[in-house]
Amino acid sequence: MTTPSPLGVGGLREPVATYRVQLTPDFGFAEVIGILDHLVSLGVSHLYLSPIGRATAGSTHGYDWVPPPVVAPELGGLDGLRELRSAARAVGLGLIVDIVPNHTGVADVTQNPWFGDLLRYGSASRYASWFDVDFSSDNGADGKIALPVLAADGDLSPLAVTDGHLRYYDHVFPVTPGSATSGDPIAVHERQHYRLVPWDSGLIGYRRFFTVNELAGLRQEEPAVYSATHGWLLDLVDEDLIDGVRVDHPDGLWDPQSYLRRLRSDLGERRLLYIEKILAADEPLEPTLPVDGTTGYDQLRIIDGVFTAPSGIVELGEIHERLTGQPGDGDWLHHAERTRKLTTLREMFPTEHRRLVRAITHSDPSADAAAVAEATAELIADLGVYRADYPSLRARLERVASAIAVRIPRLAPALDLVIRTTASPGAATSRLAQTCGAVTAKSVEDSLFYRTARLVSAQEVGGDPADPTVSVREFHAHNLHRNREWPWAMTATSTHDTKRGEDVRARIAVLSQVPERWSMVVDTLWRSTPPPDDLTGYFLLQNIIGVWPVDGSVDDTLRTRITEYATKAARESGLRTTWTEVDDDFESALAAWIAAITTGEAAQKISALVAEIAASWRTEALGRKLIALLGPGVGDIYQGTQWWDDSLVDPDNRRPVDHDRPTEHPKAQLIRAALGVRTRHAAAFGAGSDYTPLHADGRGADHVIAFARGAGGRAEVVVVATRLTHSLSEAGGKTTNLTLPAGRWLDALAPDHEIAGAEPVALSEITAFHGVGLLARAD
Repeated sequence: MTTPSPLGVGGLREPVATYRVQLTPDFGFAEVIGILDHLVSLGVSHLYLSPIGRATAGSTHGYDWVPPPVVAPELGGLDGLRELRSAARAVGLGLIVDIVPNHTGVADVTQNPWFGDLLRYGSASRYASWFDVDFSSDNGADGKIALPVLAADGDLSPLAVTDGHLRYYDHVFPVTPGSATSGDPIAVHERQHYRLVPWDSGLIGYRRFFTVNELAGLRQEEPAVYSATHGWLLDLVDEDLIDGVRVDHPDGLWDPQSYLRRLRSDLGERRLLYIEKILAADEPLEPTLPVDGTTGYDQLRIIDGVFTAPSGIVELGEIHERLTGQPGDGDWLHHAERTRKLTTLREMFPTEHRRLVRAITHSDPSADAAAVAEATAELIADLGVYRADYPSLRARLERVASAIAVRIPRLAPALDLVIRTTASPGAATSRLAQTCGAVTAKSVEDSLFYRTARLVSAQEVGGDPADPTVSVREFHAHNLHRNREWPWAMTATSTHDTKRGEDVRARIAVLSQVPERWSMVVDTLWRSTPPPDDLTGYFLLQNIIGVWPVDGSVDDTLRTRITEYATKAARESGLRTTWTEVDDDFESALAAWIAAITTGEAAQKISALVAEIAASWRTEALGRKLIALLGPGVGDIYQGTQWWDDSLVDPDNRRPVDHDRPTEHPKAQLIRAALGVRTRHAAAFGAGSDYTPLHADGRGADHVIAFARGAGGRAEVVVVATRLTHSLSEAGGKTTNLTLPAGRWLDALAPDHEIAGAEPVALSEITAFHGVGLLARAD
């Protein structure tokens, strides 16, 4: 048994667990200082802060930072950060900060001097090369910077010139010096380096964050841009104010590999470096990246999957098809994803696609641009990853291109050109990668995952609803690899970006264990309280089950949250209403249905089902948490999830957290015990530690997930969780045995309970604490 190294310069302490805090102007550095004692009592090792840079006025998340970059005065400024660092260090906590290199906020141009200068001076601006701008003559705006802000009819009559700026309703734009001295506003507009175009024209003059026009992409491949956007961060490093960095969306960058190598060099080897990287189910994290791992969506998928019952998925598919006419199975999802990507590329990213085609055909002016456009669209639709320019994915790109060439022979020459021009770093390689990532995100997580509902708990960032289950054997194989290759990678269970929180997903996943009972409830509700749209209603009903109070009814606050979530979900799906073409009648009908289904007899039916599965839900929610904290990697506790959490997608999951709630709660107790064991047995969880699968015997063996953590071949900690517990009887727990490694074991969740190893022990004895077990070596 070892103790952790003291917290010193440059993040010397190995991480035990992180605690994510969402900073806001109402909850800044001073307020975080107020919860440090609570975090220490949980046993976490590092604070993990959302972006701390100055953001657009009124921002509630910080990802829309504006230059010049500084620590946000609204959060307490640099002095406030210093005070937080000092207070955290005094109680042994490290500090990880979230940075946003891919983009900057341009919702209000007057708040962003870099972007304002770009619009004022065009290609002559000193910042022209800092943004990824299309100045080509065939960019659809005659070489000007297209800004999609006008109404669909393109009417410029609302333009006005006031205070030396061009105004269009709430939008304010700078003007070229001397261009507004005479003439009407439309004439002034014609003299600018930008052109206002209809919002739905498909034109935009700069790379964005996905389809968010208010976030303009930056060219971190330019040394001047990197220096200007990272100088403040390196000052924090020089002053030893941080121990690690989380990089937001590096896949959006021109060359994330080079970027991360430079950042690692600047941070040094001892500070933690995490990347928000979404991996496909069959995609490894690029092994050459100089990072400690991802932020953990890949591990979230594995943990969720091992608690999802394979036997129920087929029946859930039958229910889904009966209600919606769609099977929602793997074949349907793969086809729908491909179709959605082609549509998304055409409708949301035409500008980016044209720039990609131009980059590929630049080296061969005789190339068939139309064929290249079709070939790249097919590639993006079929690749199945965010971007394929990482060395370990090159073979995947070539394999997919070959398959397309066989399926569509006329595209073979164009595909060959794509493969040749992307064989080395350059414009073709990066534009294909950046476009693919943006299309994938908008097509899958932000669209398809709202258009199907076989089991919505699997429709998560980085999730695989086509194959939502993971066997215990696959679970252990994955963990053995993770422990060997990425021992310090984060393990996420809830984040500020998850579609629904960990406990909501755990509740919904239990439906896979009771498909017949679920089918009866659905049929009853559809007869008594039919939704205005079957697919939308079925999707929402699962989420309603996930947030339903176990010991009470839905109050007005929760009903409002569900209704707001329903509106967002329906608009994201785009099937009956959208963000840009709102169907007020449908949204009103949806709100009325939610009101009806959360009251009266319908509510009683839902309450009965929730009560019936409550015990299994609690057990499995705790099991997920225990595995996340003590499996390979570093558990990340999202704010407030030390208690039961009923959060849905943002902004619901970014609500203020009451940290003064009682800590005598099963999750809080579990966290304290798990992190205490991890701290006391640090060598059993670090680089070079052991992960040993343990297998149960008896009638309930398949319900057991167990493993030992240790070092040098000696097991120090045993973790036991039970899964698919709705069908695990009390008798099954007593007749299922687990043989512990030799030695004496102390129950960390019931400290007076000691168990002898090397002999079979009943599962019920090991998992007396809500169906989970945590044993630490006592000899």
